Amino acid sequence: MRHVPFFRWVLTLGFVLFACAVGLYAIQTAETRQIDLTVLDEKPDGSCKVRWTDPYQKRAREASYHCDPGRSDLLKAPEYDSHGHGWETGFMFTQGPQRGNLEDLGSGDDLSGADLFLVFGTLLIAFGLVGGNLRALPRILGVRADVVRRANKLSEAAKSAAEDYERAVAAAEEAGRHDVLPHDADSGPGSRLITSLWVLREAGPHARETAALGRRLTDRLHTPLNDAAPAARLRNMLQAGPTARQNATQAVAELRVLLADAEHNGLPERFAQVSIDLLRGQDTDRAAIAAAADFTTDPVAYRHLLARLTRPAIPPKTAAR
Repeated sequence: MRHVPFFRWVLTLGFVLFACAVGLYAIQTAETRQIDLTVLDEKPDGSCKVRWTDPYQKRAREASYHCDPGRSDLLKAPEYDSHGHGWETGFMFTQGPQRGNLEDLGSGDDLSGADLFLVFGTLLIAFGLVGGNLRALPRILGVRADVVRRANKLSEAAKSAAEDYERAVAAAEEAGRHDVLPHDADSGPGSRLITSLWVLREAGPHARETAALGRRLTDRLHTPLNDAAPAARLRNMLQAGPTARQNATQAVAELRVLLADAEHNGLPERFAQVSIDLLRGQDTDRAAIAAAADFTTDPVAYRHLLARLTRPAIPPKTAAR
């Protein structure tokens, strides 16, 4: 399964937004400069009236402003000077149509574009860092939960293919004990046997080999899957003891090799196809019709298949006397 670097892209987008915020702040700072303000009147909530010198209009100007109510009392009237004035600092626009006006940072609660970029960028950076580290933690511990999940699916598919084939063979053998293969497809007593044999013929000659591979692979996967059980979830891996973690790490490595080999040989697809082919006999009516038509076409093949399935085991040769 191809790794998708989701959190890496989230982190990248966060840094891009953060950089945009820094750029906007730099532009805004370049358009203003800090100046001293004389506070003429001030209320406890910070609302005040200030005066400053406008170098562009070359005159003193007065305007409402929002002062910092938490600044030192020494900067407020009447402590600051004997004229009953206070002191504050502010930013004056140096460019654009508002040149000479004050930038009142406390006049509203709306966020600027730079603020929005900064907020979203910071959130995305935090999300990307936390999510990426949590996602990388299993790799740091040496295990990958998805390997265990894929191995479980492969084991189930292999087991299903083997059991489906064995069930189909058992059905044909059981029918062969009670029914005799008729000479005519229209004969009733052998219809169940013909249908069972048709299912095996439809699965093809490769079904037996694939079922055998499935049984062998299931047996090979059994032990490493049991050892790798703690690695199925990160919480289980963290709660497991040192020995169990070491065994799980080794088992996951073995599972990774078995998965790579099985996927290279297309075994998951072969197991699935065999199971699908063997399930065709579940629709008894349609299967019986198709089996009868196929038996009429090639009855010899059915007799050979039945003979192979019901052939008794050859006893070992006795030693010559």
